[in-house]
Amino acid sequence: MEDRNSRRLAWCVAHVLRHAPDHIAVALLDRLEWPARKYLCRDEWLPASAVTLLLRHGGEAERRYIARNPRVVGRPLPGLPGPTRYSRRRTPPELLPQLRAELGRDPADGPLTGEELVRLLRRHGTHRPRVPLDILALPNEAEPGLLRFEHALEPLPPGSIEALLLRGGLPLGVCRGLLDLSTARSYGPSWYRPAVRAVRMGLLTQAELVADVRPAHLALLLADLPAADGLRWTLPELAGMRTALRRALAPLGDDPRLWAELLRHAHTFRGPLTELVARVGYASLPEPPDGPPVPGLDRAVGRLAPTAEEPSGDVERELALASLAVPMETVQEDIRWVRDCLDRGLLTGADVVRHKLPACWALDEDHWLGDIDHPDRHDRPAAVLAARAEADRLFAVALGDDPDAWWRVARTLPDFAGTLPHLLLRVTDGGSVSERP
Repeated sequence: MEDRNSRRLAWCVAHVLRHAPDHIAVALLDRLEWPARKYLCRDEWLPASAVTLLLRHGGEAERRYIARNPRVVGRPLPGLPGPTRYSRRRTPPELLPQLRAELGRDPADGPLTGEELVRLLRRHGTHRPRVPLDILALPNEAEPGLLRFEHALEPLPPGSIEALLLRGGLPLGVCRGLLDLSTARSYGPSWYRPAVRAVRMGLLTQAELVADVRPAHLALLLADLPAADGLRWTLPELAGMRTALRRALAPLGDDPRLWAELLRHAHTFRGPLTELVARVGYASLPEPPDGPPVPGLDRAVGRLAPTAEEPSGDVERELALASLAVPMETVQEDIRWVRDCLDRGLLTGADVVRHKLPACWALDEDHWLGDIDHPDRHDRPAAVLAARAEADRLFAVALGDDPDAWWRVARTLPDFAGTLPHLLLRVTDGGSVSERP
């Protein structure tokens, strides 16, 4: 029984961690006893930022369990491709003549100086990290401080930044500094890859990414990367990225004038998004200079701005909402019904989070969209993103920054029979509200 309770608590804590700010997530993880913490690391779909925090604040046991967890996608941890693998990389013989011509000497004659390494990384890092990783396999004398200094003068190309992150061994401050592109004259189509890689490697949480990526419009564009092959956010990572950005944009509230001012200045503002939001709120920004608009920025901001859209449906919609509180005879029937209502526009993902019971099922998309074996294969991504956004809003409004309240929600969630709003009301106001209409 104790083992079962630990598993259920770990499952529910994993759902709550999706919506908790970093400092709250750390507090929740610290309160978990070892059996539940073990199941959390070993069995659950962990959000990307929670993986980073577990690696940063946990021990070797947590790292080992996360590395073996098939639900932790793409993290280069022990047992998966990562720094250990890349540190053993050997420069291909066919690349050496080209490097010899570019250096004016044989790389075998001595370690590359910092200046030589930077010159090669600038030349070969415009696309993917493969060739920069081959270059980094050569002996070199480059110091992390020099790499950060050179990047601040003129940003290294994205393939080289990604290679430096994959190679490992850099201080966290240097990794964060490599995401600053405020002095770049152009970005190229792969500008976002180092940011995605930093999160996927467990180096940064997505809230830290929002604070580190410069200029501000690049942070906003991380909410809406163009659809193409290659390294991209998984669906849960995209939801987590939008959550982090909405928290940074929270001071704007739902004032359309502030959002319009944000968009007007974001095209040219060179600082971080957090500074832009603060200055928009204080009306302390000068008139933005003329410049070409950033492609896709309007759409990215539109996805983050608060909306009040409700689907139409009248009586049918009311029946669909009521059905969320009455499970069908089988889980498969329930899933088919919810998916049909989503397709017909009678329900949104936000409706499911607000009205479906029990609350732990509403927070787990697998219970109303069907089981998946990979976090990117839900075929209703709009519903998932809407559900995560609404759960973020409910948790933030009800619990704020009180770690005790977040912990009470996590402890109550496994056995609570009501909806998520009822659970939050119970935790914040006291008493049982599971029977209220």
